Amino acid sequence: MAVTASTKIYAIVGSDEGRVKEESLRLHRELTGGIDDGFTHETIEGTADNSEGAFQICRSVVEALLTLPFFGQKVVWLKNASFLLDDVTGRSERTLSGVESLKGCLEAGLPDGITFLLSATGIDKRRAFWKFLEKGAQVRAYDKIDTSRDGWQDEVIAIVEKRAKELGLRFSDDALELFVMLAGEATRQIGNELEKIDLYLGPDRRDVTPEDVRRMVPLSRAGVVFEIGNALQNGDAARALELIDQQLERGENAIGLMRASIIPTVRNLFMAKVLSEKKLPTRNYRDFAAAIDRMPEMERLWLPQKKAGGVNVYPLFLCLRGADQFTLEGLRGAMESALRADRSLVTTGLDHRLVLHRLVAEITAAARKR
Repeated sequence: MAVTASTKIYAIVGSDEGRVKEESLRLHRELTGGIDDGFTHETIEGTADNSEGAFQICRSVVEALLTLPFFGQKVVWLKNASFLLDDVTGRSERTLSGVESLKGCLEAGLPDGITFLLSATGIDKRRAFWKFLEKGAQVRAYDKIDTSRDGWQDEVIAIVEKRAKELGLRFSDDALELFVMLAGEATRQIGNELEKIDLYLGPDRRDVTPEDVRRMVPLSRAGVVFEIGNALQNGDAARALELIDQQLERGENAIGLMRASIIPTVRNLFMAKVLSEKKLPTRNYRDFAAAIDRMPEMERLWLPQKKAGGVNVYPLFLCLRGADQFTLEGLRGAMESALRADRSLVTTGLDHRLVLHRLVAEITAAARKR
């Protein structure tokens, strides 16, 4: 965001809390020249416990905006405003009254030498205050990446690669894929995990391996689901069993593990195997996705679909290398094994751990039969 002499109002908003805080702090330093002695500029914390607190915060901001600076220039920062959402506090008449008074002050024009900066991780875009900001402020929005959209991984990869380059880290392809699936889409979490890896490797080693990622990035439930599937793809029965046992000991439901990780993995491996035999480009994700889009509609309907429509390509792409470890017949057998195991979990009194262990053995054995 370029700062110009005529700019008076800035707004940094969005659902990505880490990015909003990072960018607003960067802009504040730019506006103040990095010099804030606590007297020249004013920072007003915007976290409100209730509607009266929100009203008083707005009142303090208006007073700060109307108080002329002693030294020529002053930046008033309403930091982390929490009362601009469509919630109980945000809908309160007392809150709305305070926000309206702030809007009126800004609309009237700020005195010479006064600059206003707003940062908020949530804002109701139906309200008049947002409409004013859109027209009268320099707005920068940083929203979390929508993981329900196909291709979200590309956006995360771009963020990871940029941060990793700044730290001098070099990810192998496998390590990068694993990091994206484990760290998730939140930029603050991504930054924290990259810094941990940076410290772990030290100055003498800059190449990041999958083992480094597994050691340093904690496994969320989504990460465990991915790692179980990854172990099955690689024929690594020991790793898959270790993760399954850990989850069962933590009270995880065996049927949940089956249907969240094992069945989707086997199904995606089978689909990836079929697609690989069609001689589609498999090295580059974008080329692979484009090739699937060009396929006749009837050939795409049996593939996994996104909620918004269209083929969910990325899970298939991740399974391409794993599918190469299996024959098509072996994967048909793995799907039949998964069906029998799922039925056993639901309809019989067999030990759930034993059922999952036997299934893992059958799937990974198929990976070795080339």
